[in-house]
Amino acid sequence: MAVEPLSWDALAALTDFAIDPVHGPTNAQSRLRLFGQPESAVRVTLYRDNHAWCPYCQKVWLWLEEKQIPYRVEKITMFCYGEKEAWYKRKVPSGMLPALELDGRMITESDDILMALERTFGPLVHSMTDRAVVPLRQLERLLFRAWCAWLCYPSRSAQEDQRSGQQFQGVMDRVEAALASTSGPYFLDDFGTVDLVFTPYVERMNASLFYYKGYSMREVNPRFAAWCDAMETRPTYRGTQSDFHTHVHDLPPQMGGCYSNDLPQTRQNQQRVDRGPWFGLPDVGYAEADNSRQEALHRVLKHRANIIRVNPAADTLMDEALRCALTTLMTGESCQPPAGSDVALRYLRDRISVPRDMSIYAAKHLRQALEATAALAGEGQPDPIPVNHRRDQNPLAFAA
Repeated sequence: MAVEPLSWDALAALTDFAIDPVHGPTNAQSRLRLFGQPESAVRVTLYRDNHAWCPYCQKVWLWLEEKQIPYRVEKITMFCYGEKEAWYKRKVPSGMLPALELDGRMITESDDILMALERTFGPLVHSMTDRAVVPLRQLERLLFRAWCAWLCYPSRSAQEDQRSGQQFQGVMDRVEAALASTSGPYFLDDFGTVDLVFTPYVERMNASLFYYKGYSMREVNPRFAAWCDAMETRPTYRGTQSDFHTHVHDLPPQMGGCYSNDLPQTRQNQQRVDRGPWFGLPDVGYAEADNSRQEALHRVLKHRANIIRVNPAADTLMDEALRCALTTLMTGESCQPPAGSDVALRYLRDRISVPRDMSIYAAKHLRQALEATAALAGEGQPDPIPVNHRRDQNPLAFAA
């Protein structure tokens, strides 16, 4: 028997989740990072995307977190989400992200930023120009090109798609060999610059090829899987890590399109990423924190007014439906939502962004609760997620 939805006050009493955005673990909500140092130690401002999604921003973000360099964060709108802030275009006329201000000097291009940071604060174990690092950086670019060739161009036949996949696997075999040549799980003997350089795009490759090609990098390539496991032991990486659902729907406008093949495995993977079950996907391997549900609830409570306002459904309907889903999230009990709320709940399900909104496991729990609650109201689905832009996620509209 379905329970009654809890009130907002009753829901608030069920979470005590809190983070220290300044001194605590890596997180997407921070505007200032000090790592136990005084604010007077800040020499760096990182300009990154509002959605904590940009791969080049992630690379610089990870470097600062690993080195524990005190820095400020200014969040900028990526073009596919909305208009870039005029004040930022005055500061950086190209509008490029990331940008970094170091002792008053503006630097763009992620590799140039990292090299400038190395000169000022020292390298992250190995320099970007170290003779052991350079060929591995070149391998990362070779893998990137093979990924784009498979993902971003329509194949004229199944055979052509298969050849592109084989070419990608050929480069992955070289990545496997590079990882096998070291004594540990990383690209060199210790974690360092090379791992940071590989991280952003292989994370996106793992997601997109699973969804659009039916190919699971983490399950096919054992050395890569061990590298992923090692990366996930690092709180710095976990704080910037995204999930499959976020990546596969944010990639098409960024990449100029992502093209699916028609394999049964691809269709099965797409169904799982879009409609669950989300637990067990090869997008995360570390153990879930005990407070994942509390985190999800905390983040929804903080932004509930805007979540309700931007939803296509009427505010009163979405208010009750959302309380039903959150009641299920926290109690495990079914809670019957109002008639007609199935589309509204699934609209929100599709727009949870990791790590912008919350961590991976928190997002999985919230999506699961939203889908289970929507299923009680019906089978209605929202309009498809846009593929030419993501203006449905415009941060200006959300914050207004």
